[in-house]
Amino acid sequence: MDAKCQCGQLCVNLPGPSASVVACHCSDCQRRSGSPFGVLAYYPDDSVRITGKATRYERPTATGGTFETFFCPTCGSTVYARAGKHPTLIGIAVGAICDPTHPAPVRSVWEERKHDWVVIPEPAQHFPRGRS
Repeated sequence: MDAKCQCGQLCVNLPGPSASVVACHCSDCQRRSGSPFGVLAYYPDDSVRITGKATRYERPTATGGTFETFFCPTCGSTVYARAGKHPTLIGIAVGAICDPTHPAPVRSVWEERKHDWVVIPEPAQHFPRGRS
């Protein structure tokens, strides 16, 4: 299973579907993804293999941490991310996996910013802000 940018230059080889998928509705993820929310599938760092060049962007989080996104310098697609509070995990953009059978989110965070028409179905956990 692979996650790729639009042009295919940046690729992440994955061991399979992730059981830890998170939908985030914060303003930063909305702007990062260009959609009403961002969805990342988290994997242990040592279980993935990254090939190609990535450009890194780091921003502060609302809780005082850092969040890094990595995107293709050619086509601009975000392919993966790292949260400072989980240094051994890598979040892979589910849209970059491009598999309609990939598992749904198990958590939905920053729902106070969620667009009214967006529905994340149960049994996902729902949080008005980030989860500690």
